Amino acid sequence: MRFAKGHGTGNDFLILPDPDDSLGLSPELVRSLCDRRTGVGADGILRAVRITAHHAPAPGLAVADWFMDYRNADGSIAEMCGNGLRVFARYLLAHGLADGPAFVVATRAGLRQVFQEASGEITVDMGAPLLLGHSAARVGGVECHGLAVSLGNPHLACVVDVPVAGFDLSAPPVVDPARFPDGVNVEVVRVCGDRHLEMRVYERGSGATLSCGTGAVAAAVAAAREQVNGTAADSERSGLAGRWTVDVPGGRLVVTLGETTTLLTGPAVIVAVGDLDQAWLSDLALGAVSGIA
Repeated sequence: MRFAKGHGTGNDFLILPDPDDSLGLSPELVRSLCDRRTGVGADGILRAVRITAHHAPAPGLAVADWFMDYRNADGSIAEMCGNGLRVFARYLLAHGLADGPAFVVATRAGLRQVFQEASGEITVDMGAPLLLGHSAARVGGVECHGLAVSLGNPHLACVVDVPVAGFDLSAPPVVDPARFPDGVNVEVVRVCGDRHLEMRVYERGSGATLSCGTGAVAAAVAAAREQVNGTAADSERSGLAGRWTVDVPGGRLVVTLGETTTLLTGPAVIVAVGDLDQAWLSDLALGAVSGIA
């Protein structure tokens, strides 16, 4: 089994090329691969499948050549990953699997346009964020109020007035399970300058990570709404436009909020490529069959 390791602002992924959609990717295998001590280590898995081999029904897939099958580190399936999509695009470009600088990738959240900038950074058109009203999360014992935002995957972006480094993200934030039955990514966000944010995140299925691309977009949306009037009606878009710098523990992202869409720009790095050891895979499969894994 071939793999590549990459990251976007410290949010790291394993890319598994599977053009023919023949790889059985069980939750147990995902968890084992992402384990940082006994596996390769990653925040998630990006499986690269050619659209011609991908059988999941989705409208408009013909305009894309590749489907990004994203899995969280715990083996669960996620709809979208902004950092992951940039890394996915970098891998396709580096291996001659896509013609740049612009092309389309299919995800569970729909089609996403990607573009390689002259600087080498990757920009993703994230579509229009959906504003879903307010809710609260208890983060390390601190009650935080935030804006629920969907980017295909769910977020609760909480704008705070103290440095985000002080928040304890060692355990999952406590949220309203009726409001977020499938879990939610929780961001703590502080405005530290003109259209300049700092952000930390706890991602459902992966834990505290060094960065989250969709979370950076949600953070910018929440901060923009606070600047406008402190409230947000469902799907209200006025006053959101502008360019925001978002600093995360792993680096810096740029979010450009438009009237009808949103752009996410940042670095994407391929660190290594290699092969998984067949004996390790065989032992893993035997363990799963016997109930050990």
